[in-house]
Amino acid sequence: MEQCIRFCTTEDGVRIAYATSGAGLPIVRPGHWLTHLEYDLKSPVWNHLLAGLSERHLLVRYDPRGTGLSDRDVSDISPEGWLRDLEAVVRDLALPRFALLGISQGAATAIRYCARHPERVSHLVLYGAYARGRLHRDDPQFGPDMLDAMCTLIEKGWGSEDASYRELFSSRYVASGSREAIAWMNDLEAVSASPRMAARYFRAIADIDVRPLLPKLHVPTLVLHCRDDRAVPYRFGVELAAAIAGARFVPMEGASHLFLEHEPACRTFFDEVPRFLGDRPQRFSRRALARRGRSWRELVSRVHHAVEPYYVIAAVGSALAGAASYLLSRLG
Repeated sequence: MEQCIRFCTTEDGVRIAYATSGAGLPIVRPGHWLTHLEYDLKSPVWNHLLAGLSERHLLVRYDPRGTGLSDRDVSDISPEGWLRDLEAVVRDLALPRFALLGISQGAATAIRYCARHPERVSHLVLYGAYARGRLHRDDPQFGPDMLDAMCTLIEKGWGSEDASYRELFSSRYVASGSREAIAWMNDLEAVSASPRMAARYFRAIADIDVRPLLPKLHVPTLVLHCRDDRAVPYRFGVELAAAIAGARFVPMEGASHLFLEHEPACRTFFDEVPRFLGDRPQRFSRRALARRGRSWRELVSRVHHAVEPYYVIAAVGSALAGAASYLLSRLG
C-alpha cells in the first residue's frame, strides 16, 4: 500500500499532515487519539483497515493537532480545534462530497462536521463510537478524581521505557490481540504524541458530548460496535445509533475496541461498509491474499506441485499395465 503525505494549515495556524491512498469515492477518516501517518501504515492494528478501504476508495486520513507528523506544540486541544483540522484537510483537497468514517473519538468530530456542513457528506460510518465522553456517562467509578489520576499516569508514565504504563490502555483497545499487536499499540502511544499531549487529549476526550447534535443529522448513517468492547461499552454504540434518524446499527463480535485482521468483526466491517457505500461485496481481496502470500498464481502452483507426483505414479502404472498386457497376449 502506498500513500502520499501532504501538509495544510488550519484557520488558527496549525500545520496538519494528511495522507491519501487508493482511488474512488473519497472516504475521510477524522483524526482521533492517537495516530501517526507513517507508523500506522506498518502496524498490525491499522494496516488491514487502511489497505482494505484503499482498494476501492480514495482514503484520506490525517494526524490531528498535537500528534504524529502534525504540529506537536499547540495550545488548543478541543472539539472545535479538531473540527478545524478536518475542515482544513477537506478544503486543501477541494473535496466536493465524500463519506466520513468516524472511529472512536473521531466520531464526535465527524458528527460536528455533518451538523455544520451537511451538504458535503454523502455517507456517515461510525465505528466503536460514542456521543458522550466518560465524564458525561454517570459512571460512579469515573469522576474528576479518576480523570486526574489517569492523566497523571499518562503524563508521568508514558515517557518511561517501561511499556506497562502504556499497556494499561493498549490491552483495552486490542483486548484479543497477540503480544505483537499490543506491543505495536504500546509503541504507537509512545511515538504519536508526547506524554503531556497524550494526557491533554485524554482529558479533552472525557469531556466530549455531541448528544444535542444527533437529532440534527440527516445523512445516511451506519453504526458498528463490538458487543464486548472493553474501551467503549456496547450500550454507547446503541445509544448513538438510536439518536440518529434512520441510522442502521450493526453489532460485531469481539472485545477489541480496534478490531484486528483475524477477528470476526473485520469480516463484518468489510461486508457491511462496502454494501452501505454501494460497492460490490468483496469478501477476499487480492491485497489480502497477497499479504498472506496466497495469490491465485501461487495457489495454482501449489496445487500443481501437490498432485504432480500422483500423475507420475499413475502414468508409470498405466505403462507397466500396458506392457504386462502385451507380454501376456504374446505368451498366450
